[in-house]
Amino acid sequence: MTLIILGEPSLTDLLRMTPDHHRSNLPGASPEPLLVGELTLEQGIRQAAALFDQAGLAYGHGTDNAIDEASWLLLEALGLPPEQPPDYQRELTAAELDHCNRQLARRLHERVPTAYLVGSAWFAGHRFLSDARALVPRSPLAQFINDDFHGLIAGTPGIRILDLCTGGGCIGIACALAIPDTVVDASDISATALTLAAENVALHGVAERVNLREGSLFEPIAGLYDLILSNPPYVDARDIEAMPAEFDHEPLLGLAAGDDGLDIVREILRDAARYLRADGVLVVEVGNSASAMKVAWPSVPFDWLHFAEGGEGVFALTRDELVQHAGSFR
Repeated sequence: MTLIILGEPSLTDLLRMTPDHHRSNLPGASPEPLLVGELTLEQGIRQAAALFDQAGLAYGHGTDNAIDEASWLLLEALGLPPEQPPDYQRELTAAELDHCNRQLARRLHERVPTAYLVGSAWFAGHRFLSDARALVPRSPLAQFINDDFHGLIAGTPGIRILDLCTGGGCIGIACALAIPDTVVDASDISATALTLAAENVALHGVAERVNLREGSLFEPIAGLYDLILSNPPYVDARDIEAMPAEFDHEPLLGLAAGDDGLDIVREILRDAARYLRADGVLVVEVGNSASAMKVAWPSVPFDWLHFAEGGEGVFALTRDELVQHAGSFR
């Protein structure tokens, strides 16, 4: 049994992967224990996964299937790190079963994402604190960071990176961990989300190199950057209406972006060039709103990045390209 912790597919991919799991399909809660009898860890995981399948849960907050979701939840509930192989044949005690059942009940009946239940999620190979103050970390930008930024930024000292819409801070912090001498500014309009980001900055010991800024997009920003990264709100009105119940636990401010999902992206495209160095690059995740972008700006040469482990809807534009097409973004 192998546990896979994801963090790669775009948000709208995840929403559309589960079109039948709408918030109105919640089952009624049951007071009966979900896992009963003498069970090994493996048996508990498989029984939990069967319950998840039966309930029609939606995934996408760190895993993409029932067995990995059940593994993650139970291993964390038992205090066993999911990145290390456990003893799947160990028998669960009555106290352990009781704790697992309480967590499973919330996942099944309240549709709380596992990351919020266990208080953490993985991104770019690092564990981050996660709760309802910000979206659960997940983005193909994790691959972009781990793949040496696709060679888009020079490997010279003093690189400056801006993470727009940082939420809980995972993208900016992962950048700082990937490039030890870089300085990262991370902005978000949500003061609540930034309290979580501050906890993650402290967790990873990068307070001297990751600066948190409160404000809307570039509002609190000064100076020039080699790379601007953003995973902004980009879910269109149709997908917001069809979201599975799991996504209702996340702050809507981090999801919704108008009828076509491009309200925030338009502002980023309009203003980004003023904050990039001459050879700087803008990289933004837009998920399935990529199709709307191609309609809105058909002449703009967006470089749509490819990822070996899946995920799409991430584009790159150089500063020169942003300046050349500035008239299109006004």
